[in-house]
Amino acid sequence: MSGWPQDSVLDALTEEWRVIDGLLAELDGDQWLTPSNLPGWTVHDIVSHLIGTESLLSGINPPSVDLDVHALPHVHNEIAAFNERWVEGLKRTPHMDLLAHYRDITARRSDALRSMTSADWDAETQTPVGLAPYGRFMRIRTFDCWMHELDIRDAVGIPGEEGGLRAETAFAEITSALGFVVGKRGKAPEGARITFELEGPLARSLHVSVDARASLVEELDGPATTTISMSSPLFTRIAGGRVHASDHRTDISLRGDTTVGTRVVDNLAFTI
Repeated sequence: MSGWPQDSVLDALTEEWRVIDGLLAELDGDQWLTPSNLPGWTVHDIVSHLIGTESLLSGINPPSVDLDVHALPHVHNEIAAFNERWVEGLKRTPHMDLLAHYRDITARRSDALRSMTSADWDAETQTPVGLAPYGRFMRIRTFDCWMHELDIRDAVGIPGEEGGLRAETAFAEITSALGFVVGKRGKAPEGARITFELEGPLARSLHVSVDARASLVEELDGPATTTISMSSPLFTRIAGGRVHASDHRTDISLRGDTTVGTRVVDNLAFTI
């Protein structure tokens, strides 16, 4: 079985859309305009981005805007520029109209996804990580939407459940990148054995072994040379590039080779 079984991933993605819907329905007007931890974006802008991505996947073009989105300080590539066209195009949409738009496009996407055949699901397509099965793309979508739920919750101060099916599905995108992050970005040396001990809603131990290349393994072949302990919510936000480990030193415990541990957590972010 692949890491993106059709029924499970679609259940997670559509559940995520429902949870975001319920969260947005709680917000008052001021909360929609709360700045998020994503540069330049408010909660309203995050929802515009979600609408934009699902619209793209439905074959809908972004609105025309007069603003040169490439000139915005937080726009560094063409993907960001595309996102910003939706954000700018929907910026003056009343909040409740934006929520209605979100509900409409996610309902349309849910219907389209549920009608897909297994062949459609397994067919290779262009994704944020290159050419991959469409099912992998939808696991990435679950991750992206889950992270944006957390962005909205962190902005407005409404906590929520960070475990369950949608979180586990999204978290698989983080763990699939962990070997690359530890080896390439964190520059863990040959022979390193790294263990992440996570507490909280996604509690688990994650092990990375560095032999020629760094790989996520079920268990280490010997003692960990570095052990990194933190809560799963903090791990998620550091890996997602939302916060910096350097601002949370007291919330992170390092044992063993702490030089390697510090370098790994300081380079844990993998999102573009």
